[in-house]
Amino acid sequence: MPSPSKQSNNVITCKAAVAWGAGEPLVMEDVEVSAPLPGEIRIKVVCTSLCRSDISAWESQAIFPRIFGHEASGIVESIGEGVDEFKEGDHVLTVFTGECKTCRQCMSGKSNICQVLGLERRGVMHSDQKTRFSIRGKPVYHYCAVSSFSEYTVVHSGCAVKVSSVAPLEKICLLSCGAAAGLGAAWNVADISKGSNVVIFGLGTVGLSVAQGAKLREASKIIGVDINPEKCQKAKAFGITEFINPTDCNEPIQEVIKRITNGGADYSFECIGDTGMVTTALQSCSDGCGMTVTLGVPKVKPEIAAHYGLFLTGKTLKGSLFGGWKPKSDLSSLVDMYMKKEIQIDELITHNMPFEDINKAFNLMQEGKCLRCVIHLPN
Repeated sequence: MPSPSKQSNNVITCKAAVAWGAGEPLVMEDVEVSAPLPGEIRIKVVCTSLCRSDISAWESQAIFPRIFGHEASGIVESIGEGVDEFKEGDHVLTVFTGECKTCRQCMSGKSNICQVLGLERRGVMHSDQKTRFSIRGKPVYHYCAVSSFSEYTVVHSGCAVKVSSVAPLEKICLLSCGAAAGLGAAWNVADISKGSNVVIFGLGTVGLSVAQGAKLREASKIIGVDINPEKCQKAKAFGITEFINPTDCNEPIQEVIKRITNGGADYSFECIGDTGMVTTALQSCSDGCGMTVTLGVPKVKPEIAAHYGLFLTGKTLKGSLFGGWKPKSDLSSLVDMYMKKEIQIDELITHNMPFEDINKAFNLMQEGKCLRCVIHLPN
């Protein structure tokens, strides 16, 4: 694959995997990547892992052509005016929801939903509502403010986190979304207590990370629910104490859980992206103080319906975005924990692939044959 070229106006021409339509295979294209504007940085992407939300958006969203990918690690190639926290050569993780550190939410300490750099769904940059990618002069849209399925990308400086240069970029890229989201849901959002009973619906990367978080909090029972029997052994390595396949049950799964937890779980986590499962998770919780945390991103039927009586009994339903972490303030501590071998990341990586095989990674995830595929971009 030819190396990227810098043009006189500081535009870089490089390879990117472009989605031209919903569900269509990605196409390797020569794209032009603009220089970073004030407050932005341009990153050479080293590794990017495929997340389930990339698949969901690729299958259903209407903004095309588009460059997906958001769970990534890389090296700062250039910086825009006014950026003083990064320099060329810094190792970074990208984040799909940023932290400006000055808005009401960032200052409150109560939320990680930045008012300035929160979720960007329109496929453009926060600063000027335009794209930094083009093909033959026509815009190519961003995804989640990152677009890491490209050799180079431009992000707002608030959507990147500087990390240690000795941390392996091919591993820690998972902390820019899935692994961090699960750990944070267990620790920050639910605040799992020692000796509690936990049930997790969906044992992908996020669900297994919730399990790991529950294990480290010394939960008593950690029940994993998944229709894929092949996930049983992997789940036990992350702390699952009991595995339930709903297709093997002769009664509703919530009744099974109530029975083995003596009245319901203290915490339940919906990690599938199925709003109907949110009700099941609520029904699996104990009356009085049971908490359900939903992390999944639904492809269809985004509305949640639940009988009000579930809440009158004292149950709680909470949403979780990026596990409640403030990315710039908190993410480096997770990298430190990984380097000290206090959390598991490597075991979530089931495949490593070269950039040109990115469509194979999509197929594996669609078929449920992987946890995380890490895609290695050319040096």
